[in-house]
Amino acid sequence: MTNQAQPQPPALAAATAMFVEVLVVGIGTLTAAVLLLIALIGPATTAKLAPIAGSSATAAVGLAAAYALGILIDRAADTALTPHRRRLRTHFFSTTAAYAQARLNLADFPVLAARADYTRSRMRICRGWLINTMTLTLTADLAMLRYSFEHRPLILGTTTAFGAATAAGFYCAWRSLTTTGYRKLAEQTTPATTPPTPVPSQPGTTSP
Repeated sequence: MTNQAQPQPPALAAATAMFVEVLVVGIGTLTAAVLLLIALIGPATTAKLAPIAGSSATAAVGLAAAYALGILIDRAADTALTPHRRRLRTHFFSTTAAYAQARLNLADFPVLAARADYTRSRMRICRGWLINTMTLTLTADLAMLRYSFEHRPLILGTTTAFGAATAAGFYCAWRSLTTTGYRKLAEQTTPATTPPTPVPSQPGTTSP
């Protein structure tokens, strides 16, 4: 008789998803921080520190730093996009109380609530990487300015254009996911209105 794997409790699954989500954002932020450090200390010092960067202790510290930076960037991105997010929400919910009540009503449907949580997770990753892409583009350009190599102006221009296009893509993805999430929440929690059933005409009467 084989033992079947038990499903994770909802709270544990949510915590695991949140950890991975924050870490995904934080890794990008940590990379930008490393690029900024390279730009500040220059090629010679970077070459001296390269062996230290490959140690297991540095990897452990980097993982912890990535998680902490992911939390900071998530909060910063949420604060920056909150005014726009509220404007999008008003297209589907007239008041904050109406939105809060819809969230409470959705909790009665676990499958729909899980899908909504998945959408919000992708939304948070997109908004975090919107900030990450901008900082990565800036720090990569600064780091490349410290090195001399062939066709540097062309590479700098290409990197900047690619970074701007990627940031715009993350913004569009965040906006689309946010709008879709609000629309589905409104549709799933608003009771459907049933048209009145017409009363059959009685014999000897005429319709008005």
